[in-house]
Amino acid sequence: MALVTGASSGIGAATAQELAALGARVALVARRGDRLGALADELPGESLVIEADVADEAAARSAVAQTVERFGRLDTVIANAGVMLLGPVVDAPVEEWQRMVNVNLLGLLYTSHAALPHLLSAASSPPREVADLVLISSVAGRVTRNGSAVYNLTKHGVGAFGDALRQEVTGRHVRVSVVEPGATDTELASHNRPEVLEGIRGRFGGVERLQAEDIADAIGYVVTRPRRVAVNEVLIRPTEQEG
Repeated sequence: MALVTGASSGIGAATAQELAALGARVALVARRGDRLGALADELPGESLVIEADVADEAAARSAVAQTVERFGRLDTVIANAGVMLLGPVVDAPVEEWQRMVNVNLLGLLYTSHAALPHLLSAASSPPREVADLVLISSVAGRVTRNGSAVYNLTKHGVGAFGDALRQEVTGRHVRVSVVEPGATDTELASHNRPEVLEGIRGRFGGVERLQAEDIADAIGYVVTRPRRVAVNEVLIRPTEQEG
């Protein structure tokens, strides 16, 4: 039984499809309920649509509770919800920073905190006796770049949180994995201001970008390893992306 946040498009939707194809029942969590419903109709097996903004603590906790109530347990959580709003720090609209911190950090923290008791329970019981928490970060969690300061901050934070939490729960067979995609062909960049979007297009215009399915395939690999194997970190760049 799995829960995927940010499941209405991009990496989240592709990951839900991957997990369902592997036989999981999947809770689909995002703000756009219409898109979740359309995705649920395409999935094999049972799924649950939960319209929620995980940046709201009560909503994140409710999403986890609804999943456990429906499926009886929770074995896999993909904390994928995120936003990328780039631009210089000087004269930046601070509300963009607030949105990134609320979703990329607090939303991930709320989801993880609510899910952990259930993951620990699943890891201590048959059939798998292991559970997975996968945190979606970014190349920006490793490499800083002019014009990406606050996005860098949030994604470096995901990596730091993930590794510290890994040390806390790995002895109890909850595997914490951080996945760091490079340039991927999703909606993520489209929410930037026009002048910022132009710069993104210029930087990656000649690069053959990853597809969401490429990241979903890696996530599928991570969560299907034998109990003795923990894949703690995966960095995935397009072949043509240098940094």
